Amino acid sequence: MYLDRALTEQYKADFDAVSLSSKDPEWLKEIRQDAISAFMKNGFPVKASGNERWRFTNINPIVRNKFNFHRDNLLSDISNQDIRNLVPWDDNWETLVFVDGSYSEILSNTHSSGIQVNNLADKLQEDGAAIRAHLGKYASIDEDGFTALNTSFLYDGAVIEIPENTHYVKPIHLVFISSGTIENAISCPRTLVLVGNRSSVTLLETYASLSEDEYFTNSVLEISASSESSVEHFRYMIESPAAFHIGTTRVKLEENSTFKSTSIATGSRIARNDLNVLMDGTGASCILRGLYLTSGDQHLDNHINIDHSKASCSSDQYFKGVLAGQSRAVFSGRVLVRKDAQKTVAHQSDKNLILSEGARINTKPSLEIYADDIQATHGATAGAVAEDALFYLRSRGIDEQTARTLLVVGFAGEIVDKIELGALREHVNRLISNDSETFSALT
Repeated sequence: MYLDRALTEQYKADFDAVSLSSKDPEWLKEIRQDAISAFMKNGFPVKASGNERWRFTNINPIVRNKFNFHRDNLLSDISNQDIRNLVPWDDNWETLVFVDGSYSEILSNTHSSGIQVNNLADKLQEDGAAIRAHLGKYASIDEDGFTALNTSFLYDGAVIEIPENTHYVKPIHLVFISSGTIENAISCPRTLVLVGNRSSVTLLETYASLSEDEYFTNSVLEISASSESSVEHFRYMIESPAAFHIGTTRVKLEENSTFKSTSIATGSRIARNDLNVLMDGTGASCILRGLYLTSGDQHLDNHINIDHSKASCSSDQYFKGVLAGQSRAVFSGRVLVRKDAQKTVAHQSDKNLILSEGARINTKPSLEIYADDIQATHGATAGAVAEDALFYLRSRGIDEQTARTLLVVGFAGEIVDKIELGALREHVNRLISNDSETFSALT
């Protein structure tokens, strides 16, 4: 635990200011109060001894910083074109835009869809039984200080409710923008996704910045997928290189449900993608893909946990990293197969391309198995650009920079080419291959 007196007073004062001005229902105030109490008790997870979940990631630069929380959106001069130039965009998508943690109706692009897609601040004013039954049930405030802090300041984000027997074709895009208007700002967006029996939905989260300033995004996403449902999830992080980003995702899968997730991450001084999937029904399955690109002195941490608690479930993890400069990356992938989870199939792989001598990857795929009738594999690799491949391209008249670009694009393509959202796939391909300044930083 680390939380000095000044920081205690800061976060508590911010919490009291929000609570005193709040007109929220009593049940929500109780959730927030429990969360701030947990935060003040447990602090941030900075202990070195016995802290396996954060073993390779030093969060002291986040903990010791003084971030400013503002409930109201202070920005008025961002245009729709600013957003479209910054993030993947498709006019056919259901798009909700949040600026510095607050929903912006004027920047959003919503349709009459027949499903429930709402900003959380409005939805919380209703005493909705569904919200009360699920909010905070999957992302525990006792896990670490980041989830507790997010829940303490829970006031805006998105609520997505897909009724039974509904196959929603249009992707839902949640865009979280940091504007740079508020100095050293902290935002705590919260998203709740409830998918009914035999239903499906596609969700894209994008985290981006209009400035290169220092700020802190502390997001939490909770997904509940009912029996025979399907969730296609994408997470795209292109934050400021000076920013801090902690993203927590908790997923519960019921019988024969499916969760597919692809994460693309670049930017941020320190970032963490913390994903936990609980297979709580027979026949559930998940496929997790990830690509991370680091340069300079960036640090990017993928912390992936899959809990096979029921029989006949399957999981597949496949992550790739491209590291340059003095950057650091972490892949911690844990698969837990419980005693009753017979006939589990679980595969796990992390591959890394190291572009400079100063870059480093700490990779730790692991299996924890208590059943005896399973199929499971895991592995990790890290290596430099293959000299024979580079020599082959150079011998064909291609200069070294272009040759390296082609090899990195080919390495990343195994993840990028599987992105089914055309606008997102094109955006990521431009990031990797066409933005010469960005790619120079990576090599």
